[in-house]
Amino acid sequence: MKLQQVLSYTRRAVDDYQMIAQGDRIAVGISGGKDSLTLLYALHGLKRFYPKHFEIHAVTVDLGFQNLDLSRIDELCRELDVEYTIVKTDIAQIIFEDRKEENPCSLCAKMRKGALNQAIKENGCNKVAYAHHKDDVVETMLMSLIYEGRFHTFSPVTYLDRTELTVIRPLMYMNEADVIGFVRKYNVPVVKSPCPADGYTRREYVKQLLRQLNQENPGVKERMFTAIQNGKMKGWEYGCNKPE
Repeated sequence: MKLQQVLSYTRRAVDDYQMIAQGDRIAVGISGGKDSLTLLYALHGLKRFYPKHFEIHAVTVDLGFQNLDLSRIDELCRELDVEYTIVKTDIAQIIFEDRKEENPCSLCAKMRKGALNQAIKENGCNKVAYAHHKDDVVETMLMSLIYEGRFHTFSPVTYLDRTELTVIRPLMYMNEADVIGFVRKYNVPVVKSPCPADGYTRREYVKQLLRQLNQENPGVKERMFTAIQNGKMKGWEYGCNKPE
């Protein structure tokens, strides 16, 4: 996938759900994975021509794994002329060594978001962009159905009362396959997650389930996404009647 196509998807999501306002300073959460780096390219590109002026600031929460090398991401941010902050933490030690959590993902996510939000506020940002794509939207809905018994997923824009930050998800119209294609075409410097729990989660199970469903019933993922758009869930109002 070409950068121009990524920018088209991104602008459409931003416009449909009014994600960006004049003067916004947007933190881009960078994990080092394919999704977050694609988001960085997308917002950097959009910034050049979008009618509403905004700034971006990349932020990575370093969980403390010894084998995490962020030098290539730091170099990329320098090339793009994007401010970059690395937040050093001991989250990995607390989760895996001190507490020896059997199900580490929930606590890790909570601690990571706390560190991220603090850094975002310290750097004067009023919004944070997460790199959730269309597959993430549908997978979260399936997880909610299977494990919670309710029809729910995260919304395109979410205001966090406690931190007074607004979360936006500009990649929500992109398929994961699109992200993979973009990363390969442009040799994006993806950093593999060193987390020992990576790939062994409920989300990974649901990801494989959705993949199987879509293979056996072509187009089912798109239909599920349309159902979410039309489901009258809070936060999805702006895009309910937008064409796919």
